[in-house]
Amino acid sequence: MSGYRLRDAGPGDGIALTEALVEAANWNSDRQRPRVQVLADPVRRRYIASWPRPGDAGVIAVDDEGGPIGACWFRLFPADRPGLAGIAGVPELILGVRPVWRAQGVGRAMLAAVLGKAAAAGHSRVSLSVDKGNFAQRLYISEGFTVVSSTPTTDIMVRTVR
Repeated sequence: MSGYRLRDAGPGDGIALTEALVEAANWNSDRQRPRVQVLADPVRRRYIASWPRPGDAGVIAVDDEGGPIGACWFRLFPADRPGLAGIAGVPELILGVRPVWRAQGVGRAMLAAVLGKAAAAGHSRVSLSVDKGNFAQRLYISEGFTVVSSTPTTDIMVRTVR
C-alpha cells in the first residue's frame, strides 16, 4: 500500500463521510448491505445530514492521489433525537475505513486526531456504538473506550477525552 495523510473534514466532504458511514455499517463482509439500504436508515442518515453543523468535527484519510480512504467524525445530537449511542450531551463518533486500508493504522490515526478535536472543542467524553464481533472494538478498547451498556448485538462505549 502507498501512504496516506489526514486532513480536516469540511463542507465539501459529504460524499467521503457517506462512504465511510456505509463502510462502518458494512464491517462484516458476510453481511454486506447495499449503500441504499444503509442510507435508508433515518438514524444513520443523521450522522451525515447537513454536514457540517456547528460543533461537528472530523478528519478524512486520503491516499497519495488525494482520494478518500476513510473518515472519522463526531456529532452531538439533541437528547430527544439521539444517535445510535444515545447518551445525551455526549458527542457520538463514527469511523469508517475502506476494507483494503483496514489494519494499517489509518483508523487509529483518525481516531487520535478526532479525540484531540473533541477535547479542543471542550467535550469531556465521546461515545460510539459498535456491533459485537466488530474487529474495530479492539481498537476502541486499546484507545481507552469502555463499554457502558450492551444489547445482545451492540455495545455502547465511552471515552474520556480530557
